[in-house]
Amino acid sequence: MFLAESEAIMKQSVLFLFIAIMLLPGSAQALTLSEGLKTVVDTGRDVTIARSDEDTARGALSLARSHWLPSIDLYGNQTWMQYQPEFKTPFGPFPSSQAQFLTYGVSATQTLYDFGKTSSSVDAARHGLKSREIETERTRNQSALDFIIAYLDLLESEKLLQVSKEEVQLYEAHKKDTEARLNAGVVTRNEVLQADVTLADSRQRAVSAENLRSVRASRINSLLLKPLNDDVQAEEVEASPASGLALEDAWTIAAQESPELKDLDAKIAVSEDNLKVTEAEYMPTVYVSGGYQYQANRYIIHEDNWTLIAGINVNLYSGGATSSRVQMARSEVRSLQLIRDKTLDNIRLEVKSSYLDLKSSALKIEVTKTAIDQARENLRLQRLRYQEGVGTATDVLDAVTLLSTAESNSWKALYGMKRAEANLLYTMGRDLAGVYGK
Repeated sequence: MFLAESEAIMKQSVLFLFIAIMLLPGSAQALTLSEGLKTVVDTGRDVTIARSDEDTARGALSLARSHWLPSIDLYGNQTWMQYQPEFKTPFGPFPSSQAQFLTYGVSATQTLYDFGKTSSSVDAARHGLKSREIETERTRNQSALDFIIAYLDLLESEKLLQVSKEEVQLYEAHKKDTEARLNAGVVTRNEVLQADVTLADSRQRAVSAENLRSVRASRINSLLLKPLNDDVQAEEVEASPASGLALEDAWTIAAQESPELKDLDAKIAVSEDNLKVTEAEYMPTVYVSGGYQYQANRYIIHEDNWTLIAGINVNLYSGGATSSRVQMARSEVRSLQLIRDKTLDNIRLEVKSSYLDLKSSALKIEVTKTAIDQARENLRLQRLRYQEGVGTATDVLDAVTLLSTAESNSWKALYGMKRAEANLLYTMGRDLAGVYGK
């Protein structure tokens, strides 16, 4: 009776322990590509730096707008003179001011019209801000591309590690076959030694594949701002957003969405506005100024006074500086326009290169699928021939190597195609976080 109760209690304890183990969280949660992209484009280091530069451009815009507002100065000073100021008169000297006096006041100056100089400066700053915003988007997209490539590299390394482990298992199976044939007296000890050496070499490759997988996981953690040694479990990427895309369509999209072209358009607009600012230096500036001043001086009737001044400033000659700046500004506009034309051609070349890379990778996948089937069949036949005594151990080892090579090439072709697809979308200017984050 006691033994039966003890056995029941033990079974309940084991059941509770099993349930507790099942409820414990895993050591690493699976990371999806969309989750990682969201983190990288929102909090990545490069994106944070780009946003800081964007804030600087906003400050420049506020600075340019400040010229539309009046300039207000508050001043005060104490004067000490060695001699008291006096006028000469037929009746003797007549004091005009104290030798020591206090002066304070406030003045305000407002530009009324400067022939578009300030407005052009504001437009230039606004386009400069737009350029920085485009640069931030380009940085976000570059960070997204870096993460996608790193993520695909991790998936590829996991598949290559799996191939290495399967290769080790195949060599272990072959070693058992050689040992069995050695015990049967069919083969010599040399074949067992050959199997041992090949197995050891395969295990070393498996260790290298494991290290490669670890390094690529650390790369993911670095992009996510996590500890490098944290485990990462990546999920397979099924999306194929560039499927069925024609080259002409890719060129059209690139011409419309490329951040490089948008950035150059903004810079050209900035240069054109700066040209207007420089040309406005030929024109006068109309302003109005006013203020209040108090001077402690018992020799004057009104110690305090209000003033209002309306004026105009015209730079008649600056030694050719203005004309030189105008010429430089015009040259800058022309240079940027030529750079844009050159950049458009370069982008079209990059798009075509990525497009052809994608197509060739897709063809490689089809070829490697056939090669894997042939390599598996070849291995099966060579093992049967070896077990029947009509084949050699070298034939089996070569068949295992061919199968591992075919499988490795297949995975490399698959993830090479996915990387080429991401590169194509990036050169087209597509928002990778939006495309892959769905």
